[in-house]
Amino acid sequence: MAKLLYRLGKGAHRHRLLVVLIWLLVLVGSGVGAFTLGGETSNSMSIPGQESTTALERIQEKFGSGETASARVVLKAPEGQKLPQHVKVITDLVADESALKGVRSTTNPLDPAAPSVNKDVDVGYSTVTYDVKPGEVTDEQRAELIKAVDKARAAGLTVEVGGTAMQETPHVGGPTEAVGVVLALVVLALTYGSLVTAGMNLLSAGIGVGIGTLGITIVSGFMDLQSTTPILASMLGLAVGIDYALFIINRYRQELRRGADVGHAVATAVGTAGSAVVTAGLTVVIALVGLAIAGIPFLTQMGVSAAATIVVSVLIAITLVPAVLSMLGRRVLTRKERAATDAAPKDRGVIRGWGGAITRNRVVALLLSVVALGIVSIPVASMDTTLIQKPPAGSTQERANQLLAQGFGEGFNGPIIVLVEGEGAAATATKAAEPIAKLSDVALVTPAQPSQDGKSAMVTVIPKSGPDSTETEQLVADLRAELSDLDGGKAYVTGATAVSVDVATSLDRALPIYLAVVVGLALVLLVLVFRSLLVPVVGVLGFLLTIGASLGATVAVFQWGWLAGAVNLDGTGPLISLTPILVIGILFGLAMDYQIFLVSRMHEAHHRGAKAIESITTGFRQAAPVVVAAALIMFSVFAGFVPAGEPTVKSIAFALAVGIFVDAFVVRMVLVPAALALLGERAWWLPKWLRWLPELDVEGTALDELSENKNKAEPVPVS
Repeated sequence: MAKLLYRLGKGAHRHRLLVVLIWLLVLVGSGVGAFTLGGETSNSMSIPGQESTTALERIQEKFGSGETASARVVLKAPEGQKLPQHVKVITDLVADESALKGVRSTTNPLDPAAPSVNKDVDVGYSTVTYDVKPGEVTDEQRAELIKAVDKARAAGLTVEVGGTAMQETPHVGGPTEAVGVVLALVVLALTYGSLVTAGMNLLSAGIGVGIGTLGITIVSGFMDLQSTTPILASMLGLAVGIDYALFIINRYRQELRRGADVGHAVATAVGTAGSAVVTAGLTVVIALVGLAIAGIPFLTQMGVSAAATIVVSVLIAITLVPAVLSMLGRRVLTRKERAATDAAPKDRGVIRGWGGAITRNRVVALLLSVVALGIVSIPVASMDTTLIQKPPAGSTQERANQLLAQGFGEGFNGPIIVLVEGEGAAATATKAAEPIAKLSDVALVTPAQPSQDGKSAMVTVIPKSGPDSTETEQLVADLRAELSDLDGGKAYVTGATAVSVDVATSLDRALPIYLAVVVGLALVLLVLVFRSLLVPVVGVLGFLLTIGASLGATVAVFQWGWLAGAVNLDGTGPLISLTPILVIGILFGLAMDYQIFLVSRMHEAHHRGAKAIESITTGFRQAAPVVVAAALIMFSVFAGFVPAGEPTVKSIAFALAVGIFVDAFVVRMVLVPAALALLGERAWWLPKWLRWLPELDVEGTALDELSENKNKAEPVPVS
């Protein structure tokens, strides 16, 4: 692989202008395609074939509900008054709602035929139904609705708005994300000593992210994509894009300092660091595409979309980055380095001392790191998950939910729907409602609503507890048990809580299989890279501690509320159901990145004759500085999505930021070198029956024979 990538790097050097133009054309083409073909994303999370999803599909077919966006305008009368005392204001509000652009129908809370008020008649709601799907309501339409609501507020009523129509589509980019990018630029500038080189690194990563997210936008025009998909892809693409370019640029600078000409330095950087980048990128892609094992379409879309963005980042790192490096020539070095005739790489005292201290005190270092990460992992035992997302704190949606809970009870915000099918469905549903009403967490059971053909009927069950509570989740299980042998028909239980329960069950079943397949494939890849059994095993065991610490810290902050203010947390509660499997998949790929970048230099030193301890300290001294920079950059990017991130992304970004920090600075730079030092020469042991395996040559040792006669082969571009 090293020789192939060396030739690719040489080609990028020779045709540098063409390579740059091709990537710019791809970026422009992606932008044009996204503008003309792009569609909207969705906030829906469901699994085809599950009971809850099947019921929703049949309700849509039989009753025609659930397909369009709707807003729930909640009204509360002033203290001591009733809503009928404000009949004119309410009538005018409903009329204003009906006149809004895109509104299909509205309801009046005081309609005698179908009132929607509480028993005290001081809280009610008007349902505004739009003619578009959820996620397709525009900002202008939401603003017009709020303007109509303000008139009723001015008349003395308390009015708030919730519902799917008020859910804004999450966007990529913002002030806090920009802070993360600025911090990454600062780290790059300090690493290179050159703002130009740092800017080039960031720009190349930005091009990769742009192409990836624009491609996702194009795909959204042809299929429904979950709204988190482009955010996740951009977050990962930016982080790895910066890191992968960093490894290529760092190796290129090393070759220049050793006296190589620009062409050979570019090709060697791609052949050596590029090999590690391709291998590392492959582990990330395996982990992300492996999410398809769960059998959940929206999770598969997230994984494949993010993996495609990673592939683009890898391609840019091994083609565009070397082409631009060729254009910059020796300007990527500082003035002092360019003036020196033979500037050997700096032997950094702190890093050298760190590596030496770890190998000398390997038992203590190993025990301390394991114990510390074990303690941080303790909260994982109490982790709860849900798909129910709370509205932003202080928003009109949150206040609307609070008014409804006060007027109708906590369970009103998360009704459970029972669908009954069969001949005489309405009678069967009415009969079934009697035992349902006696269940412990049931506050109200509505009369059966038959379909037009009479073969289906709906019963709405209002729980006493909120939609994300364990009591409501248990009620879903109790309802299914009660209705499992229904006489005269077949019953389905659905609703937001039921969907959440079904998704969580599917994820719990899929997670062990996912871990086995992804970890197994990655172990095979790492065995090929290092030609060792124990090094990959140490790396994977260290990853388990990373996951424990990452999810443990996330539970402590998002579920227990520790340091909640530091991450601008609206309120505590269960983690989003996707968090564990996404964090495990993403962190596994990124953790193996650092394992490859760090241990490959140790393996390279050992392959060239260094003793076990010497190879660890030599490889650590060479690779640790760039791994530190890469980890700080990735941490900054992920952390930038935490303070103002949407609820789904916030906990995932936090877990990834903590995981990257722990994995780089504790696992890869303390635990792994300590464990390898304890193993000694045994670390590089490979059984005879596996020695037939091909060598991937990530370190580029096959290029040694080229180094002597290539340094003078190419003219040096303008410096």
